[in-house]
Amino acid sequence: MAKKNGNGADEKLEQKLWKTADKLRKNIDAAEYKHVVLGLIFLKYISDAFDELYEKLKAGEGRYAGADPEDKDEYGAENVFFVPEKARWTYIQSQAKLPNIGKLIDDAMDLIEADNATLKGILPKTYGRSNLDPQTLGGLVDTIGTIALGDEKAKSQDVLGRVYEYFLGQFALAEGQKGGQFYTPESIVKLLVEMLEPYHGRVYDPCCGSGGMFVQSEKFIESHAGRVDDISVYGQESNQTTYRLCRMNLAIRGIDGSNIRWNTEGSFLNNAHKDLKADYIIANPPFNVSDWSGELLRDDVRWQYGVPPTGNANFGWVQHFLYHLKPDGGHAGFVLANGSLSSNTGGEGDIRQKLVENDLVECIVMLPKALFFNTGIPACLWFLRRGKKQRNGEVLFIDASELGYMIDRKNRVFATEDISKVADTYHNWLASASSATKPNTETEVTERSRSYEDIKGFCNSATIEDIRKHKFVLTPGRYVGIPDEEDDGIPFQEKVDTLTSKLRTQMDEAQVLDKEIAEQLAKIGIKL
Repeated sequence: MAKKNGNGADEKLEQKLWKTADKLRKNIDAAEYKHVVLGLIFLKYISDAFDELYEKLKAGEGRYAGADPEDKDEYGAENVFFVPEKARWTYIQSQAKLPNIGKLIDDAMDLIEADNATLKGILPKTYGRSNLDPQTLGGLVDTIGTIALGDEKAKSQDVLGRVYEYFLGQFALAEGQKGGQFYTPESIVKLLVEMLEPYHGRVYDPCCGSGGMFVQSEKFIESHAGRVDDISVYGQESNQTTYRLCRMNLAIRGIDGSNIRWNTEGSFLNNAHKDLKADYIIANPPFNVSDWSGELLRDDVRWQYGVPPTGNANFGWVQHFLYHLKPDGGHAGFVLANGSLSSNTGGEGDIRQKLVENDLVECIVMLPKALFFNTGIPACLWFLRRGKKQRNGEVLFIDASELGYMIDRKNRVFATEDISKVADTYHNWLASASSATKPNTETEVTERSRSYEDIKGFCNSATIEDIRKHKFVLTPGRYVGIPDEEDDGIPFQEKVDTLTSKLRTQMDEAQVLDKEIAEQLAKIGIKL
């Protein structure tokens, strides 16, 4: 139940929980703090799911007749994690007031890992440290204990998903620049997923952070009545704590995270999925990274369109994505800094030219400012496809820089209709007639040509020849142009007369005010 805040507005469940959890932060770095809090939420979730099945097994009715509620295999068969007695939330909460509550939680995490192989080495065990106040930790346990997270009703309402997404966003805000290492704002992920439509096959993110791209892919499938088990996820992360966060994020949603890999070298130096050819790649690689060890990879097999400069990893990522796409229809959507659209430094322009000439670039979307919590660098979305079957020899440019709305002074989000506007434009463009994909009948021409049209200032379908004229610069503004001003029906001379009259009135008022100011200053002995 939401409660009222000081202004009389409803306070959401996740906001209430955040306020309680935030009390822990006084002696803990934000990067550590998120693992402490999300680890507890994870523990509560799996304990709720366990308790619900435990009661069914204990009752022994219907298909559960004769079942043993302490048999681990019974839980595995229902895709529920087995939780040992001293790791169950009821036990943890009964000990919440004890000074050693931190150690008891650490022990609980060890017990859960011992009985669930897929969680081995993933759960946080930092609750017993001296800088974690036992009283505040116990209070957080009590607060989380009031919220159902893993039972059937909570799952149907995605209570956990809401809480988890909210917390990840808040942690990203708290950590500033470092927050981008594990979190891509939901607006961007949703737009990428709506445009890629990963219904089935292998989805790969070589810099997967906390796994948000995979979670949204699953949500997309579920919302469109698809089969979640038709998709398999592959990923890699170089930060171990972020890798653990990703595995927990997937586990709480029942997504198989066994193909998420961690090593300290990262995807460039130690590619964990060397032979993977993915149906979809969806990613938000770190922007403009200069220390990516490019000097050690000058002869790498992935650089099929040119060797990326050692001082910037952007086109290293682009070619890594292409290398891992399946040849026939493999589709990638990813975030890059706007500089990737026009830079000629270190041969980047030559690589971009080859990508266009080989008809690999399908769509470029210019994003608005302030979408990211962690950087002010202007960003864009690239969409690449190997083995195009539609719109051959063309690239769709979309300028979405004016879409979205500010949720506070620093951060912008896309409204649902903004995401739909961009995604629908893209899909309509793919489905409509093009010079390379001619419709067969006059009726088909009429139906398909209605579905997409260039809109000045927003979208434009350009040919490779058009792009060549712009020296292979892919900035959408060059192609979509500036929107025409709407005619308000008022004649120009009438507007001039109105404005002139208004200006004359304001100038007269200014003279009166100047005279009044001079008179008032004279009264206190100041003459102008």
